[in-house]
Amino acid sequence: MTVHGRGNRPPVVTEPTLGPPVSPDATLDGILERCRSLAGDPSLEAVSRWKGEHPGALAIGLFPVYAPAELVEAVGGLPVPLRGGGGRIELERADARMQSFVCSITRSTLELGLSGRLAALDGVIFPSICDAARNLSGIFRRNFPSLLVEYLHLPSNAASRVAVDYGRGEFSRLLGKLEARAGRRATEEDLARAIVAGNEHRDLVRRLYALRREDPGRISSLESWVLLRAGDVLPRGEHAATLRRALDLLPRRATRPRDRIRVLLHGAFCEQPPLELLATLEEAGCEVVGDDLLLGTRWLRAPVRAGGDPLGALAEAYLRDSTPSAVRHGTTESKGEAILEAVSRCRADGVVFATAKFCEPGLFDLVLEKRVLDRAGVPSLAFEFEERMGAFESIRTQVETFVESLLLFGGERPVPERAGRRP
Repeated sequence: MTVHGRGNRPPVVTEPTLGPPVSPDATLDGILERCRSLAGDPSLEAVSRWKGEHPGALAIGLFPVYAPAELVEAVGGLPVPLRGGGGRIELERADARMQSFVCSITRSTLELGLSGRLAALDGVIFPSICDAARNLSGIFRRNFPSLLVEYLHLPSNAASRVAVDYGRGEFSRLLGKLEARAGRRATEEDLARAIVAGNEHRDLVRRLYALRREDPGRISSLESWVLLRAGDVLPRGEHAATLRRALDLLPRRATRPRDRIRVLLHGAFCEQPPLELLATLEEAGCEVVGDDLLLGTRWLRAPVRAGGDPLGALAEAYLRDSTPSAVRHGTTESKGEAILEAVSRCRADGVVFATAKFCEPGLFDLVLEKRVLDRAGVPSLAFEFEERMGAFESIRTQVETFVESLLLFGGERPVPERAGRRP
């Protein structure tokens, strides 16, 4: 196993390769259509094509919410976030191997493997976010012996003086496994380049969210989701070029005023809601100006140091700069304060909690966060979802009632100091 010592000379950091440039003639509609096609393919055909173009390179699946993709990129591999079947597949085999009272993403991810749709992958990394992820890693190891299956023990006590060392050691262990499977050593220069590329990509994602927050009519939450989800099967550099082109085009997009309420969508940090649910929210009168969908794309809130000790920098970034979440354990930040800050930053009129059915971390935090919002006078609405839900009328009715109550009476309700109004 390769150990990258802290005393080594800092590597020379060069600019990352940004991948094939997006055509300067590419239209926003064309970009979104391509992204829809990539995001809607559970068989990972784009990953298979990439492997055909890069013989011997690894494609490694990453179960949500966060695993250091930089380690996969440092050995020349392609990190492939796994988001489950998204309601596009039938559960024919997975239910025979696990109980039915677990989250949809766990069952459908296993179904993807058992049905051969993950054949392009050489391994899967499961981060320590919940018991379901831990158990799924064991099921994968048993059912797919040819895959590299690793359970990543992320630090759970941010206040511990040895937390960074522990995280660094775990990242080093994982990197050693990847190096052995890839048949090549990752140098500190490789790691530094991957970190720089990750910083640039996260900055583009933050810019997209800032645009939605300041001018939500430019891009819907559904379009934003599709644009980001395409990055699950593209090399990070190519996806960064796609985001950059889209961000150049979006300010020129024609818009018109819409009488909607600004909402923060919260709770879908791991399992992703059906696209029909996102469409239902918008059709019912919500302008989603902030969310925790695809949270791993912007998990780290500040740039990671690229010089010095790359593994130590990644471990420190996870402990010091990661986003408050139901699956971010051991943080000293108050999750109640975090959601109030998000409401204030987004100038949201209210919060819509969309929590995956059987998601214990999300449902536990829902009680705490809703209590904090109630005390602060921030209206909220809560419901559960699962990947294969097909009826949305009940949710539509609830959301329409929520929207109407705020449009009719929002001007009379007290607005807490931490939560801003619509402009």
